[in-house]
Amino acid sequence: MAGPVLALPAGPRHEPEFGHDALVVCDSLVRIYQTDSVEVQALQGLDLLIHEGEMVAIVGASGSGKSTLLQVLAGVDTPTAGRARVAGHDLVDMSRAERVLFRRHVVGFVRQQAARNLVPYLTASQVVDLPMTIAGTARKERRVRAEALLESLGVAHCASRRPQQMSGGEQQRVAIAVALANRPQVLLADEPTGELDSETAEEVFAALRTANQQLGATVVVVTHDAAVSGQVARTVAIRDGRTSSEVLRSVDTADAVGVVEEYAVMDRAGRVQVPREFREALELTRRVRIALAEDHVEIRPGQGEVE
Repeated sequence: MAGPVLALPAGPRHEPEFGHDALVVCDSLVRIYQTDSVEVQALQGLDLLIHEGEMVAIVGASGSGKSTLLQVLAGVDTPTAGRARVAGHDLVDMSRAERVLFRRHVVGFVRQQAARNLVPYLTASQVVDLPMTIAGTARKERRVRAEALLESLGVAHCASRRPQQMSGGEQQRVAIAVALANRPQVLLADEPTGELDSETAEEVFAALRTANQQLGATVVVVTHDAAVSGQVARTVAIRDGRTSSEVLRSVDTADAVGVVEEYAVMDRAGRVQVPREFREALELTRRVRIALAEDHVEIRPGQGEVE
């Protein structure tokens, strides 16, 4: 005869890891620089998730930490603390050899200065071929890939031209082709239109959209250009080394009217950055009153300092 059946208590439920389904994860990310006797905190506990297939603009004032973030995501800079992961690669504990392979195959990088992206004595075809040669790709595959990229990005006519024979916009589009040569999952662009006029900048941004929509790269663009940030579905603002707000844009396909919503970002510690114009309008200083209403949280000025 069978004995009694014991009902055992269920084990603890484990919450999914923060960013478990994201391609790019920054979790309480910190980057501190030491310059002589001065310590600079470029990133101060930044949280950010970017999912596969997104095209995201990162904006912020000079010194906000946006370029440092891009350097970390590119595997060029090492986080001081926190967690950073791109396509499953841990950027905190990565060895030097792993970083080389990461930069060669997982991410592509486009700098603001077009001349730094290209090689003066190589043609467009040759410079797109170069990262594939280093990666050991077969010659026929390299040729086909280079031709296809230059064609897709609208610079096939530059195939036999060297940088000095191209315009600034053509140079940047060729640079995007170079960054995409080894089929990276993430394309990072640091102020790619910063030195270009508005018409040429639109051509370069169209190439970034092609990289995202047709060539399958997740694109992250650091920019101060409001016209550029206005052309992506998601804009993330960084202030004082943390994500402070996000703007999400959608398009109503019925009448093609863009819908824009701006959100403050709450980090995992529950911190929210209140915009300066809000603080000044209500004279919010060091202490504020917070109250929980039925469906929202109220923030009011404090009534003087507590002794």
